[in-house]
Amino acid sequence: MDNSIYIHGSQPEEQQRLSKLNKMLNQACMQVLQPKEGERILDVGSGLGQFTRAMAKRAGIKALGIERDIQQLHAAKDFAKADQEEHLVDFRQGDANDLPLLEEEVESFDLVHCRFVLEHVKHPDKVMDQMILGVKKGGRVVICDDDHSTFTPTPTPFGFKALWEAYIRSYDRLGNDPFVGRRLVELMHTAGLTQIRNQLVFFGGCAYEEKFELVADNLIGILSGAKGFMLSEHLIDERTFDQGMAGLAHWRKQKDAALWYAIPWAEGWKK
Repeated sequence: MDNSIYIHGSQPEEQQRLSKLNKMLNQACMQVLQPKEGERILDVGSGLGQFTRAMAKRAGIKALGIERDIQQLHAAKDFAKADQEEHLVDFRQGDANDLPLLEEEVESFDLVHCRFVLEHVKHPDKVMDQMILGVKKGGRVVICDDDHSTFTPTPTPFGFKALWEAYIRSYDRLGNDPFVGRRLVELMHTAGLTQIRNQLVFFGGCAYEEKFELVADNLIGILSGAKGFMLSEHLIDERTFDQGMAGLAHWRKQKDAALWYAIPWAEGWKK
């Protein structure tokens, strides 16, 4: 089993960031995903389960969400209970590299979905193989994941370049790929999927939009959560880190601030 490390952890602050991220991103992802009525859905790395529940509502039947982190899993169940949507998802603990599927669940799902998981694993091809194991013939696999080279805040915040380069290097230290989003079609093709299509889901905004505060806070939260690891690995010194974060805090208040970022998205079908 892959001993992948999620750099941001699962503390309450990180769960709050992820919950807000879901609120920003889920609608845009749903527009390109378009779950069909009656589709059996498996969500790999379901996290807080908000998008899992949204997919289940669109399909009209219960989905299965598999999440490795037990704290995230407990939070997902709590969120579902608070929204009176416990009936929409079965949540199960398990690793994306070795999905805990029952014998009758193998090759049974119409749609197997995965978002923001491949960037945090050492062997994304293994996760692909597991997703294909779950999807039935004629079913589809959908993946949405990051390519951090395209993350562009403007005007460029003071100290951001050093901060972001250190963050990207943290992926390499963990044996992960911060640019895996650009490889989605390659991974799907190698795994044997066909009729592959790809596009970008825009995830950005500017100071004139109501959502910009959430967009900016998400960026700041990502880097704050990775601070301990970046410092412990000597990827950046604390003074430079703090300067970069101060630059982001100033940028967040600028009237001409904008974040340009789009997330790679791909879909493939099993023969």
